[in-house]
Amino acid sequence: MNLIACKFGGTSLADTTQFRKVAQIVRLDPRRRAVVVSAPGKRHKQDPKITDILLSIHDMVRRELDPTPSITLLRDRFLEIERGLEVDAGIAGHLDRFEEAVRKGADRDWIASRGEHFSARIMAAFLGATYIEAEGSVFLTPNGLVDDKTWKELGPRLPETGLFVMPGFYGTGPNGKVKTFSRGGSDISGAILARAAKADLYENWTDVSGLLMADPRIVSDAAPMEKVTYRELRELAYSGANVFHEEAILPCKQANIPIRIANTNRPADPGTFIVPEDQAADRPIAGVAGRSGFSILQIEKTLMNKERGFGRKILGILETKGVSYELSPSGIDSMCVVIDQEDFDESKDGILEEIQKTCDPDAISVERDLALIATVGHGMAHRTGVASRLFLALAQAHVNVRVIDQGASELSIIVGVDAADLAKGIHAIYDAFVRN
Repeated sequence: MNLIACKFGGTSLADTTQFRKVAQIVRLDPRRRAVVVSAPGKRHKQDPKITDILLSIHDMVRRELDPTPSITLLRDRFLEIERGLEVDAGIAGHLDRFEEAVRKGADRDWIASRGEHFSARIMAAFLGATYIEAEGSVFLTPNGLVDDKTWKELGPRLPETGLFVMPGFYGTGPNGKVKTFSRGGSDISGAILARAAKADLYENWTDVSGLLMADPRIVSDAAPMEKVTYRELRELAYSGANVFHEEAILPCKQANIPIRIANTNRPADPGTFIVPEDQAADRPIAGVAGRSGFSILQIEKTLMNKERGFGRKILGILETKGVSYELSPSGIDSMCVVIDQEDFDESKDGILEEIQKTCDPDAISVERDLALIATVGHGMAHRTGVASRLFLALAQAHVNVRVIDQGASELSIIVGVDAADLAKGIHAIYDAFVRN
């Protein structure tokens, strides 16, 4: 392994002490040469994140209020870190230019990006590393995704030897100005640098020792995942798990780079490895996740299966009304469509009227407050009895299953239950596969 790319989150950079921890981790392994940093996060519960301070500065200027108190707070935080590390990153001058630009009406994305910019300047100085500017190196599409131009521009800018540090969260948009990713976008920046640097591993350092097999707010002692595949993680994230920024998986997946989630405050913990499919662990499930907020649209019609294009018509009506669907299990004379409740409510009357007019069903009904629970794992497809174990667990917990769906890849089994049973259902499945 020749190069490891590392990204450090806001909690890993909250103050001088955390900056020193990051530097110690980087210096511990000479292969850790590519570093991406976030803006400093909270030092304690009541402390504001740097990005929140920056957004409040923009908001105050927009409302023609005096941003001086927030600018002073920003200045104090960064100068305190710079002094504490005993380096000269020129932050005072950067802050002066920042304040001047703010008072001249700098746009929101540029202001929001300065937390990462200043953080990376300090970290580069502290590590004695080369600073790589994200603006002009990372490019974003109009909808905030990675532009392929990035791969042509960023790679050649990276030094062949020594450490280099790049700020996360932003790049250049189509208009040539600074554009930010969505919140959490530093994860994406880390993956971008990993791919551009042809890294053998991307380490994402945060304040937890890896990913958990279930939501800790539901299963308080949820076990950590030792290993999870890209596809398993995608399924879990889609199903409501608060795991890892979905868009951050893609650059690494495209380049077949494994990802390690690790804890800055407990660097010896093994963490979680996100790996290609052929490295999946030999276990029945990777995890269980769920979310509520769905409705079931139920359509019945005799000889539906003989009517060509019936399902296409239903889904086409939803498409024209701007409503996407989650699942669509069907029978001989019936069809169910699980849809986002909020989106459906906005167009409900028009959708039902159009279905009645176009498809002439025998009956249409709508049931609200459904939750979907996904049990995910590559090993499920090759183990006898996984489904029976899952449904027995739900039955014993008195959770009624309303919808069942298993994808063609057999990577997950999704069940629809009453929203009130979401936590109980996740607990039951977790207990059946992990505790037993």
